This record gives sequence, C-alpha cells and structure tokens, in this order.
Amino acid sequence: MIAHQRWHWLLMLGALATLCVLAVGIGAVDIPPRDVLAAIRGDGDPATVSIVRNLRLPRILLGALVGIGLGMSGGALQGTLRNGLAEPYLLGVSGGAAVGAVIAFAFNATSNALIGLAAFSGAAGAVLLALLVARAAGSAGRGDPRTLLMAGVVIGAFANAIIMIALANAPPNTIRGALWWMMGSVADSSWQAVRWLAVWVFAGGLALVYWAREIDVLSLGDEAAASLGVNVESAARRIYLLAALLAASTVAAAGLIGFVGLIVPHMLRGWVGHDNRLLVPTAFVGGGVFLLVADTIARIVIAPAELSVGVITSFCGAPFFVYLLRARYRGTV
Repeated sequence: MIAHQRWHWLLMLGALATLCVLAVGIGAVDIPPRDVLAAIRGDGDPATVSIVRNLRLPRILLGALVGIGLGMSGGALQGTLRNGLAEPYLLGVSGGAAVGAVIAFAFNATSNALIGLAAFSGAAGAVLLALLVARAAGSAGRGDPRTLLMAGVVIGAFANAIIMIALANAPPNTIRGALWWMMGSVADSSWQAVRWLAVWVFAGGLALVYWAREIDVLSLGDEAAASLGVNVESAARRIYLLAALLAASTVAAAGLIGFVGLIVPHMLRGWVGHDNRLLVPTAFVGGGVFLLVADTIARIVIAPAELSVGVITSFCGAPFFVYLLRARYRGTV
C-alpha cells in the first residue's frame, strides 16, 4: 500500500480530466487535444465545435459518471458485506434496476426522473431479496460469498424473466433498442441525461463518503460494530440503499454495465488499502477512468462500427472474477 497524500487527489482529478479531453478527440474524425479544448470553449471550426459539444462531450461525461457511480457503489457494497466479490451487477442490484426501468419504458415513460425512480425501486427490491436470501441461510449468510452470489444469480434470472414479459408485445424496434440498452451503452447520450445523472451520482456519492466511517466499522463484523455503538441494521440498510441508488441511476442512464464495481475497488485497494474513507472517494476517479478507457476501446476496436461498453467490461470482468474466486478459496485474497 502506498501512503496516500493530499496531492494524490489533484493528480487523480487531473488524470481524469486529461483522459476526458483525449477521449473526446478519438473517433471517426480525430481531433487534436488543442482543438478539443478550443471547441469546448466554443472557438474554432463550427463543424468541430458541433462534434465536440453536441456529440462526443456528452458521451464522455456520461460514461465518466456511470463509472463513478458503479465504482463507488461496488466499493461500498464490498466493505459493508465484508465480501470482496460483491458488486451491483453480480448481486442482482443492476438487474432489479433494469426491471424497474424497462417497466417504466413499457408504460411509455419519457421523464428521466420517472425512469430513475422506477429503476431505484427495482434496485431496492433486489437488495431486499438478496438480504432475505442471505438471512435465510443463517447469521453468517450475509458475509458468505456463495450465498450472496447464488442470491444474485436467482435475482438476475428472475429479473430477466420479468423483462422478457414486459417486452413480449413490444414493437420490433423497441425490442432491438431494449436489447442494446441491456448490453450497456453510453452512445445514446445527451446533455439532459448528463445533468440528471450528475445530480444522482454526486448526491449518492457524497452521502457514501460522509458515511464511509460506518462502512469501515461494518466491515469489522456485526458484533464488533455493535460494540462500537453503531446500529448495525440501520447503518447497513442506509449503505445498501445508497449503493442501490447509484447503481440504479447508472442503469437508467446507460443500461446494464457489469463488473465495474468489482474491478475498480480491487485495483484501488493496492494503493489506498482497506480504509473506506479513502477507498470510496478514490473510486470516484477510478471508476470514471476505467469506464472511459472501456468505452474508448468499444468505439475503436471494430471501427467504424462500435461495440457496447458493457461487452468490454464483461470481457474484462469475467476472467477477473474467476481469478478472485479462485484466489479467495486458496486463501490468497
């Protein structure tokens, strides 16, 4: 672990901002960083200004916000559950959010706020189901990765069934759009979506940072947390709902994007350690960087066509998950 210094925050934020500028310049028409900065200010060639400000910049910012939300959500869940394999996608939280969002779409909802509320309701329901399954397994169930992962599989399968029912009578174009959305993509971005997601991500993220000390205490175990004066049930419920809020807002904005909340916290623990007062805010930057890199790869790997970013994160996350699972049961993590 590297000793964390204050200047590290400036370095990380500078790296994120630099990556945003570089990512904006990459596309069918490459734009040098100097021209990107000029276009952001509204200067330069009108065509370049339009490409940067209306097409690429909203996508880049939306992708960064999605990564931020998923990274912080995953870090909070892993600490609270004392389970390094926990993350919104694997625990079924993202699947529950997708159910809520798809049902909202099926009823022709167009408001971002309404879709986001429906997604949060679905995510909260998934959290409740996962906890009920874990509690049914006994007092150790909440921290047992096998119990939680099985609960996530069941919830994910149930969520997929509900989604298929909701789309059963939908027009073909709607089904194709829903399938692309379920694969996870930030291609269909807009400034309205960026503003809406920014509100939810920053509100939920700041709340997690504020209660990060409680995550540290919960990670010691229920009995130890209670002996330190923490109301375990109330604190855990608060963290679960905040994590669900972050995951749901990203699902409503960009669909199902998996494994970000698994990979990012593990990558950052080697730097900042297990202190969630450092890990959660650091995941703010790490999640944004990770998803920007993944989305850039998705845009260029089969250019001029593109993949969904969810394909890239799953391609990275599946073997990473297998490695963690194998290492965990061999006692190395």
